[in-house]
Amino acid sequence: MTALRERTSSPLLSRTFLQLSVISVVCGVSMAFALPFNSLFLTTEVKVTPLQLSVFLIASPLASVVASTILGKLSDGRVQRRYTLAAGGVAGVIGYGLFAVLRDYWLLLGTTVIFVAITSSLLPQLFAYGRQVSQGPSMVVSVLRTLLSVAWVAGPPLAALVVANVGWVGLYGATALLQLGVAVLAVLLPVPAAEPEETPVVEETGHTRAGFPFVAAAFVFLQGSVGLAVGGLPLFVTTELKGTAGDAGLAMGLCAALEIPMMLWFGALANRMSQHKLVVIGAAISLSYHGLMLFTHAVWQVLALQVLHATVISLVMGVGITYFQSLDPERPGHATTIFSNTQVVGGMISGALLGVAQQFGFRWIYGFTLTMCVLGLMLLLVAGRFTRRSEPVLLR
Repeated sequence: MTALRERTSSPLLSRTFLQLSVISVVCGVSMAFALPFNSLFLTTEVKVTPLQLSVFLIASPLASVVASTILGKLSDGRVQRRYTLAAGGVAGVIGYGLFAVLRDYWLLLGTTVIFVAITSSLLPQLFAYGRQVSQGPSMVVSVLRTLLSVAWVAGPPLAALVVANVGWVGLYGATALLQLGVAVLAVLLPVPAAEPEETPVVEETGHTRAGFPFVAAAFVFLQGSVGLAVGGLPLFVTTELKGTAGDAGLAMGLCAALEIPMMLWFGALANRMSQHKLVVIGAAISLSYHGLMLFTHAVWQVLALQVLHATVISLVMGVGITYFQSLDPERPGHATTIFSNTQVVGGMISGALLGVAQQFGFRWIYGFTLTMCVLGLMLLLVAGRFTRRSEPVLLR
């Protein structure tokens, strides 16, 4: 199967890839069930105050960063990655099972910063395992990321249907069952081969980790801009362009649909050209998207520009995973966790900026995102001085 770039005829990779694909879909659906509805659950069911909601929304991602970082380091050590995946699934069973029955704010906050935080390590561990089992850069991670996008397309509408018919107990109970499925599937994963059969050749003229801090900082801004643009799109369309919520939903759905083939195509392209150049191209295109969005005056213009945004997301958030792993190939768990953490930190920044935009007008959203993309591109160009000559060159 060319999409997997199998380097051997071993059936292990294809069998493992099938298992990982199922885990990616199940994990994606479970997260799409719970995450978009947490705020609504807290405000309508638990009756939290605005301050309590803010504390919850800040504490949750911070705890996720800590838990993912710890598990990432463990998985690069002596702990088998399938067990860290299983631990994330078990934590999800406990965490979301408690969400189904608890209605006390402080108990729910404790559940979030302990169990749900551990569950957040699932995605970086999944992508790290994909990197490990494919023995280097390949289409495996790109396909897994694409399947996750597909899961998120179907997950939220299905979750809304569950809430409408069986309530919050049904939603979080179903999420816990899905997490149980992740844990079981993870335990059944085979142990990857210890040594790859084809080793990347790294030039001696640079060190792959030297530019890592600049890359991480760049992705905080780039992924934060994506989060702010997506989260603010409904507000921008309905208030500034006088459109409807359906128009905003159509724009986001169109973007998600375009991402799926693009992620696969760019994932294949990343194996033939510099991943650093691809993410720089993505950052450059982001300037066009956010700059044009700043001056849109009609819904049809927003719809047309989703081609650019899908391209940006596919390059930055799709190729970006493999790029991070290539910068630290000996520690895929650590590298993928840092990538995931940049998205979390970027999301926290975008949340604060969204509040500022609410005060001055939602068109400011795209002024903020444009500025973030400029900073991200500049940091990537600086990082290129360290990483351009030290990226792996695969033997053919």
